[in-house]
Amino acid sequence: MSSRAEQKSRTRRALMDAALAQLSADRSFGSLSLREVTRQAGLAPTSFYRHFTDLDELGMTLVDEGGVALRQLMRQARRRIVRNGDDGSAIATSIDTFMEYLQGNANLFRLMLRERTGLSEHFRTAIKAEIDHVATELAVDLRRFAAAEGRRLAEPKLVAEAMVALVFSQGAEALDASAEIQEQLKVKLNIELRMVLLGAQEMGAKG
Repeated sequence: MSSRAEQKSRTRRALMDAALAQLSADRSFGSLSLREVTRQAGLAPTSFYRHFTDLDELGMTLVDEGGVALRQLMRQARRRIVRNGDDGSAIATSIDTFMEYLQGNANLFRLMLRERTGLSEHFRTAIKAEIDHVATELAVDLRRFAAAEGRRLAEPKLVAEAMVALVFSQGAEALDASAEIQEQLKVKLNIELRMVLLGAQEMGAKG
């Protein structure tokens, strides 16, 4: 990569990081201004347009990054499960991996969580697509694990969607919670996910 391309990439990254840095439990992406973002990045407002057409495009780029990061971490969880053997800890391993994602990408998740029900149709559509990607990959895993155990799972995609919804719900509570509360939420989430999975297995067994 040329030095000019490297500089452009660094500046683009600085703008994305500047937007993320201003998000919090009390501050949504929609409340940010271009001037605030460029000031945080140490850039002139006019330089923003060399990298993004507007703040929405920057936000969509962040949504894509958040989805990719989440899918990569969940793939790592699958590798851990395969490496360690499926001893019933697959759900616990996935929850631990998700909490790692929260710790390293809190504001990315905050962005996805808020904008999935926000006013922007573009954001809602993009975030739904990212969540669908996660659910689709999870459904494949659920089928594979069920087959390996000689079980039949009813409606794997619906099960995956329910599990992802639970994870997002508990993730929202865990975002700004203490370590103690996060541990309690992990236990609760583990129970909820197992209940969904056992119910689907019971329905599958009944045909």
